[in-house]
Amino acid sequence: MRLSVAERRAEMLAATVEQIERRGVAAVRIADVAAALGVSNALVLYHFSSKEKLLAAAFEHAARRDLTRLRKLLGRRTSALRRLRAAVRWYAPTGQAKGWRLWIEGWSASLREPTLRAVTQDLDQQWKAALAEVVAEGCAAGEFHCPDPMGAAQRLTALLDGLAVQMTAYEGAVPRARARDWVDEALARELGLRREDLSAS
Repeated sequence: MRLSVAERRAEMLAATVEQIERRGVAAVRIADVAAALGVSNALVLYHFSSKEKLLAAAFEHAARRDLTRLRKLLGRRTSALRRLRAAVRWYAPTGQAKGWRLWIEGWSASLREPTLRAVTQDLDQQWKAALAEVVAEGCAAGEFHCPDPMGAAQRLTALLDGLAVQMTAYEGAVPRARARDWVDEALARELGLRREDLSAS
């Protein structure tokens, strides 16, 4: 069966994400993606024109998938506190979010690749904005008190990203249970709550 242009591009992006996770950004070649799909290098270049554009599109593809999951968690019909805790628990390196190795690769490569940097920065801002919006909703509903929702989102994601680097790069550097405790403590502190209030939610 012949694939549509959109289907072919999605197939190439998924294969590129797999190759990045397996080989690292610097080592991935157009030929690796083409070989994984059994197509020619020329076909991959027809759709993406350069390795840099292919890599940027692959990271955006992976991030859109994660953003969809985040927005689903944050859009549930329940309290803002429950939604925030579910999202932070999922996103944390002790949770079910996949691909931390991929994102660490992306952050590193974006230091040298302006196209990739623009993509990762935009998506990072969307993550923070989504969290900040729910923090603001919870404040408006009187569930908790946070004078700076965006600052809270920035501090929480900074902690989560930093833990992910430590736990991915240095196995055993931070025990999973300790990291989970730190994340819960940080969330409670940002919302002006006690740690026990999170469990009660």
